[in-house]
Amino acid sequence: MADSSVAADPNGTELVLEPDSHPAVGPFKKALVKDGIPMNSFAVEDVHAEYERLRAAGVVFTQAPAKMGPVTTAVLDDTCGNLIQIAQKG
Repeated sequence: MADSSVAADPNGTELVLEPDSHPAVGPFKKALVKDGIPMNSFAVEDVHAEYERLRAAGVVFTQAPAKMGPVTTAVLDDTCGNLIQIAQKG
């Protein structure tokens, strides 16, 4: 899955995911979601700003921004069966 047609930055980062047709992938993804464990994490400069920007675009978060030691994180549902974390140092 890749989409470089994002209007905000058509030349920005492109994410390519492996196919998930292997029989072990489904149970693995479901277990991670059930336990609230993100599949991936992306560093951002301002978690609160990204959280608000993405929510305004219709993204559903399972965790609002929260301070966790030296980082602030938020977790979103990617609509493909994964949880994705965004994180900011400080």
